Amino acid sequence: MTVLAAGDVSPGLLGFVVVALIGFALYILIKSMNKQMSKIQVPHEGEADDKKAE
Repeated sequence: MTVLAAGDVSPGLLGFVVVALIGFALYILIKSMNKQMSKIQVPHEGEADDKKAE
């Protein structure tokens, strides 16, 4: 049986792949969020006042 010291243990390839996938998913989500946010039309103050006057 091999006993490893605390400093000898590393996350390895699996840890890197998991972190890379989370980072890629975050990139895709932020890109999608920016696309959705650009579709939102916010009325300006002058336009809101004109609609209330009518």
